[in-house]
Amino acid sequence: MDDVLKNIRKQFERFKSGPVLILVASVVVVVVFWTAWFTVQPEETGIVQRFGKVIRTAGPGLHFKFPYGIEKVRMLPTARVLKEEFGFRTVSVSTVPGEKTRFDTRGAYKDESLMLTGDLNVIDVQWIVQYRIEDPIRYLFQVRDTSKTIRDTTEAVMRRAVGNRLGSDVLTTGRVAVASEAKIEIQKILTTYESGVRLVTVELQDVTPPDTVKPAFNEVNESRQDKEQTINKAQEQANREIPKARGVATQSISEAEGYALERVNRAKGEATRFEAILGQYEQAPQVTRRRLYLEAMTGFLSDMKGLYIVDKDQKAMVPWLPLESSGQPSAQGRQP
Repeated sequence: MDDVLKNIRKQFERFKSGPVLILVASVVVVVVFWTAWFTVQPEETGIVQRFGKVIRTAGPGLHFKFPYGIEKVRMLPTARVLKEEFGFRTVSVSTVPGEKTRFDTRGAYKDESLMLTGDLNVIDVQWIVQYRIEDPIRYLFQVRDTSKTIRDTTEAVMRRAVGNRLGSDVLTTGRVAVASEAKIEIQKILTTYESGVRLVTVELQDVTPPDTVKPAFNEVNESRQDKEQTINKAQEQANREIPKARGVATQSISEAEGYALERVNRAKGEATRFEAILGQYEQAPQVTRRRLYLEAMTGFLSDMKGLYIVDKDQKAMVPWLPLESSGQPSAQGRQP
């Protein structure tokens, strides 16, 4: 700087027009001091280059550097989440409640979104990639065009992920799996390139069939839904009827087992009783026979109200052995 000032002073001495020299000197001083400081915003990081070589990085705040032509500063939004859109572009972001954000999905973006699935179907996939600049120096100087590299890598990986799956899977249940697989692959490639980028998310915004085949696809989708609904109803009925049938079967088996056990126990009891009576009969036949006869008659006559002896030569029945508590014979019956 001293040499530069000495040279400027010598040049001033060569000129006779003093006001012009003063004006030129003032302009030079203003330019020098105006380009000797810079401000970094809270979400940015400044990369200071001296004749093209990276000297240092600067965080948020006021900083100083050598004047213009010696050092220059490049700002990168390292604290902001950056986004790349595929298959569409955001036209305007709504800031008014109730107003929707407008997107542009013209045919110019179909080259990005139209993909071939594993079952040779064409589907329209719209997705976004969000990332942060993790290493600003690598982001600027390791890759020639980092933003284009991210777009090309993302599109290639997404096409491969979609091409390895069935179209119906990508359109329905496989969207999350496709996004997760693509995120891992993209991050692995960008790390290999030392791009200084860290992915935040990869999200499929909209996955639809092409406009020309949407009616046919909707019909197929409705048929599949009807099929699944019928299967679910049949499964519901099966889940209701099968336990019921099993319960009835279990009940019948239990009743049969109980009845069989009762019959067996009764038969065993009768056999034991018969053996006991047989033993007593062998010891005292006459007494046992008489006792059995009396027990049988007692049980038979206990349910009778009266005993009648009918003589065929008589017109009326003669009561014999009245059994009622009142001692009166029962009502007269006709002779059979």
